[in-house]
Amino acid sequence: MNDDAVIVVATITPKEGQEDAVESALREAVRGVHLEEGCLRYALHRTLDDPARFVMIEKWESAAALDAHSRAAALAELGGRLKGMLAGPTDVVRLTALPDGDSVLGRL
Repeated sequence: MNDDAVIVVATITPKEGQEDAVESALREAVRGVHLEEGCLRYALHRTLDDPARFVMIEKWESAAALDAHSRAAALAELGGRLKGMLAGPTDVVRLTALPDGDSVLGRL
């Protein structure tokens, strides 16, 4: 298990009418990000209470890998595609694990 791993939860809210285009852009970005060094998880979700809102759950090998991701081509391209399509800025939360209990169930 990697104690240096960084978890990220990013919430993306499209403008009304842009939901399908935003989802398409996010799905395309997923494939590129999966190829990045240090990417342990990059998984797109839709919220149950608001199907127009998306949540990306990420796991990076280290803070350095996450920093490299922030400068990588896939994220730059995604930013360009999403320009003008979001209701506001992406809400990004960076987390460090506090594992407890079962060694598998208690951590991402």
